[in-house]
Amino acid sequence: MAVVDAMLQVLTQQVFTILKEQASFPLDFKDQFELMKTKLDLTKALLADTENLNEKKKVVTANLIQLRDLIYEADNIMTDCLVRDEYEKEGSCTSLTFKKPLFWYQTGKKLKDVNSKLDAMERSLGIHLKYQEQSDHGGKTTQVTKYTVQDYVPSEVIGLEEDLEKLKGWISDTKDKLLRVGIFGMGGLGKTTIAQKLFNDQHVAARYDKMIWVSVSQVSSDRRIMRSMLEQLESHCSVSDEAQMLHKLNELLKGKTCLIVMDDVWKINRGWWNQFFSGLDGAVGKGSCIIITTRKEDVLTSMGVGRSQFHTPKVLTNNDSWLLFSKSAFSSCPDAQFEKVGKEILEKCGGLPLAIKAIASLLASKSYSIVHWNEINKNFHESTADANFTPVMMSLKLSYDELPIHLKQCLLCFSAYPEDSEIQAEQLIHWWVGEGLVQGKGSKTAKELGYCYLSELVTRCLVEAVHRREYDGRVYCCKVHDLVRELIIRIAEEESFGKFDEHGRQEMTGDSRWLGFTSEMNPEIFRKSSKLRALLITSADDHVVFDRHIGSLGSLRVLDFSLTKLAKISTEKLMEWISSLKRLAYLNLSGVVGLKELPKSFRKLRNLQFLVFAGCNELVKIDHITSLRKLVVLDLGSCLLYLPSGIEKLSHLQELSGFNVASNSRSPTGFKFCDLEKLVHLRVLRMSIGKDSEITEKEREVLLKLKKLKVLSIDAQDCEDNNISTMLNIVLPPPSLRELYLRRYHRDTLPKWINPEKLSNLQYICIENADIIDFQTSPKSVDGSVFRWNIEGLRFKVLRNLKLDWKNLEKDMPLLRYADVSDCLNLQNFPRPINNLAIWRRRVD
Repeated sequence: MAVVDAMLQVLTQQVFTILKEQASFPLDFKDQFELMKTKLDLTKALLADTENLNEKKKVVTANLIQLRDLIYEADNIMTDCLVRDEYEKEGSCTSLTFKKPLFWYQTGKKLKDVNSKLDAMERSLGIHLKYQEQSDHGGKTTQVTKYTVQDYVPSEVIGLEEDLEKLKGWISDTKDKLLRVGIFGMGGLGKTTIAQKLFNDQHVAARYDKMIWVSVSQVSSDRRIMRSMLEQLESHCSVSDEAQMLHKLNELLKGKTCLIVMDDVWKINRGWWNQFFSGLDGAVGKGSCIIITTRKEDVLTSMGVGRSQFHTPKVLTNNDSWLLFSKSAFSSCPDAQFEKVGKEILEKCGGLPLAIKAIASLLASKSYSIVHWNEINKNFHESTADANFTPVMMSLKLSYDELPIHLKQCLLCFSAYPEDSEIQAEQLIHWWVGEGLVQGKGSKTAKELGYCYLSELVTRCLVEAVHRREYDGRVYCCKVHDLVRELIIRIAEEESFGKFDEHGRQEMTGDSRWLGFTSEMNPEIFRKSSKLRALLITSADDHVVFDRHIGSLGSLRVLDFSLTKLAKISTEKLMEWISSLKRLAYLNLSGVVGLKELPKSFRKLRNLQFLVFAGCNELVKIDHITSLRKLVVLDLGSCLLYLPSGIEKLSHLQELSGFNVASNSRSPTGFKFCDLEKLVHLRVLRMSIGKDSEITEKEREVLLKLKKLKVLSIDAQDCEDNNISTMLNIVLPPPSLRELYLRRYHRDTLPKWINPEKLSNLQYICIENADIIDFQTSPKSVDGSVFRWNIEGLRFKVLRNLKLDWKNLEKDMPLLRYADVSDCLNLQNFPRPINNLAIWRRRVD
C-alpha cells in the first residue's frame, strides 16, 4: 500500500497548512482538522507496522483499501476548502455568499464522518496487529538467513562471454592493491551468473590465495556478513564481538591475495563498510579484488567502486536468447511448428536470461503438446502467474519491495500506459506532482524532485531511458520492460487502482483511480467513474470520442490530451465540461488542435497548477487564466503572439514557456518584459524576441531580479534586425543561471553578457542556428586575473561562421566534459570529424 502511505503524508501536510494559514475557517472546522491530524499521525504509525508483516492478511488488505478510499475522500474535502479559499481571497465569492453556510455545514459533516471512519479503521488495524504480534511470538522459530559459500553448479554460460572476458581483463591487468568491481542491473540479467563463472574459473582462481563468496541479499547484517567470511577462512571460529571479528578477518587475510564476491547487495551501513574496506586495504596482498553485484547503482558508488569499474550486462541477442531457450526447452532438434511458437514466446522475454530460463522450463514439461504451447503464447501474461515463474517475478517483486515508498507510488503510475509505450518524462512528472505523489523539498521544486525520482528508477533498472540528455543524464523519454509492467499491473490490480484483462489492457471499473483511455473504449464508462483521479488519452489517432460524462469525473486531478489530436470534437463543449472539474491540478490541452479561446468558466479551475497549451496553434485568447493563482507551470509552446495582462498576478509561477516579448506601443495592455520581475519564483523562462519586441534601458535589470532563475532560453525568431542585438545587449542575466539556450540568432557577435564573469554559475550552454563568428574568450578582471567558464556541457549546432580553436576553448572551459557539435565546419582542432554530428567526452582516467 505504497500510495496509501504517500497520500497520508500529503494529507497530513495539507491539514497542517490549513491549521496554520486558514484563519477564516470556523472554529468547529479547526477542531475537526486538529482531530484529523491526530488520527492521521496514529494511522501512519499503524501503517508502518503493517509493512513489517511477512504476509498481508486479508483483513489488513481490506482495511488498507478502505483506508486509501478514506484518504482520497479527505483529500477531496481539503482541496474543496482550499479552492473555496482562493475564491474568497480574490473577493469573487459575493454571488455565492448565501450558499456559504450550506458549504460550511456540509464540509463539517463530511469531516466528522471521515474522522469517525478513521477511528474505526485504527481500532480494526490495532486489533489485528496485536493478534499478529502474539502469533509471531507464539513459539514459532524465527528464520535467520544463513550466509554460506555459493553453491555453484557448473553450466554453460550463453551470451555472457564478452562480459566475462571484459571482467577477466580488469582483474588480470589491475595494479591496485584491492580492486573494486561492480556489476549492476535489474533482476534476471545475469549478474550473479557472471560472478559465479568468474569465481569458479580456474585461471582466475589461480591468481588468489583465498576465495570468499557472500550472499548478502536484503537482510544484510554486518555481523552475519563477517561470520560468513570467517567460516570460509577458518572452520572453527569462536569470535562473536564485531570489532574482534573485523580484526580476525584482517589477521586471516594479511598479506594474502584474495577474491571476495559480495552478491546481491541492496543497502549498506556506510560507516561499517568504510571501516571494513579500510581494514582490507591494509591487510590484503597486492592484486586482490572484491566484486559487488547489485540492482542499485548508488550502492556501488557508496562502496567506493569507480565508474570505470562499473559493468552492466546487456540483454541477450536474438541468437543467444534462442540458444539458451533451446537448451532448456528442447531435448532434441525441435519440430518446425514448435520452433515457430517458441520464437514468438521468446520475443516477449526481452533477452532476460532469467525470464528465458523460466518460460523454457515450463514449456519443456509440455514439449509434446503444440496446443499447450499455443495456449501459453496466447495467454503469456496469465501464464506468468504460475509458480514456475516465481524466479522471474520474484526477482522483480524484490526490486519493487525494496523501493522507498515515494518511488513505489511513482512506478505504479506506469500501469496506466499501454504495453511498449514510450512515455515523455515531463508528462509523467506533471502527473506525479499534480496528484500530490511528489512534493517539493528543501531548495528543490516538486518538478525537479520528480526528475530525480525518475532517474533513480532508471538507475535501479526498473525503468528504461529511451532518450536522455547526455551531459547530465536527465531523462526525456522512458519506457518499462514488459515483465516490469506485468509486475506493476499485478500490484496495481491488487491495490484496486485499476483492472486489467488477460492481455494486460486496462478495463474501467467504478473503483479505478488511473486510466489510460484508448479509442476502443466507450466514454460512457465515465458515468460511473467518480473516483478517477488521473485520465490520460493514450490513443495516437483522432477518433477518440468524448461526451458530457467527462464532466462527472469530480475527483480528477490529472487530465492529459497530449498524445492525441482531437480535431473532430466540439472544443466549446469540451472546455465547458473541463471547467466543471474544480479539483483539477494538471491539464494538458496540446492535442485539442481546434481550441481558439478559453471560456469564462475556465476561471473555476482554482486548483490548477500545471497548464500546457503547446500544439494549440489556433489559440488566440486565454485572458481567464489570470485568475488561476496556483499555477506553477504555464507552457504556451508557440501558439500565442502575446500574453494577456495579468500574468504577473500568477505569483507562484516557476516555469513560463512561450513568452513572446511584446512591444509597449503595439500591445499597450498586454504582458510586458518589465512584468517578469514580479514573477519572483520563476526558475525556467523560455522566451522569443523578434522585430516587434521591445526591451528598453529601464528594463535592463528585469532578469537580474529573478534570483531563482536557473534556465533561460531565447529564440531570436530568425530575425536579422539590428535591434535584436541591441536589446539583448541591454539585458543583465541573474548570476543564478545554470542553463542557457540561444537559437536563431543572426548577428556576428554574441550578447556582451554571455561571458564567464557574468555567468559564473552556468553549467550548460546551447547555441543553435546562429551567425556568430567568435565565442567569448575568458575576460580579465581589473587586477589582471582571468575568468574561466564553469561550463560542463555544451551544444554547438549549425554555426557555420564560427571560427574557434577547440584547444583554446578547452583552456577557457576547464570543467567541460561533454560536447555535442554539428555543422560547425570552421571549428579548428576538434578531436572528432565534424562533417555531420560529433560527440566529444573528456577522457576520465
